[in-house]
Amino acid sequence: MRTVGIRKRWTLGTLAACCTAFVCVQMAWARSPQGVPAAASVASPKTYVSIAPVPRGSTFEVAVVVGIQAGFHMNAHKPSEDYLIPTVLTAKLPSGFKELGTTYPDGIAKKLSFADKPLLVYTDHFTVRAKFTAEAIAPLGKAKLPFTLQYQACNDSVCLPPVRIPVAAMIDVAAARTKPQHMSPQIFGQP
Repeated sequence: MRTVGIRKRWTLGTLAACCTAFVCVQMAWARSPQGVPAAASVASPKTYVSIAPVPRGSTFEVAVVVGIQAGFHMNAHKPSEDYLIPTVLTAKLPSGFKELGTTYPDGIAKKLSFADKPLLVYTDHFTVRAKFTAEAIAPLGKAKLPFTLQYQACNDSVCLPPVRIPVAAMIDVAAARTKPQHMSPQIFGQP
């Protein structure tokens, strides 16, 4: 009996020491300037709409410009290897809107220390453009077009877990014959 009691105390003591060590390592990691950021914080998306207001019956675009934290990259929408997780923008449209297509930039070939050949990735920033129609039944007034951006961010030594982050574009739907203003020519070009 006495041996069992010692074994229990040793096991509880060992468990307590391991838990304490784990917490200390996690606290040190969190405070470390070289600590790895949360996966969702690596991307900074910003949305732009091609016209304002958006008349019913018109076609318009939403551009999502995604900034990437320095030192990180994301796999391209069409990654170079099947096992890599692609970057994908998915619209979750309210009624009255129809998606016509999404255009992704080509990835840039980058040689990384963990890969035998260059991989197609996005670095620094990239822009995804999605085209929509505001149907005749689109509700007039302010509307939120929600999206989900899925990606896996990596640096040259570690890949963070894949994440999905919310992104939204705000538009103002107007009557069918309303003349819109062209917006953000630096992204969409001149009309």
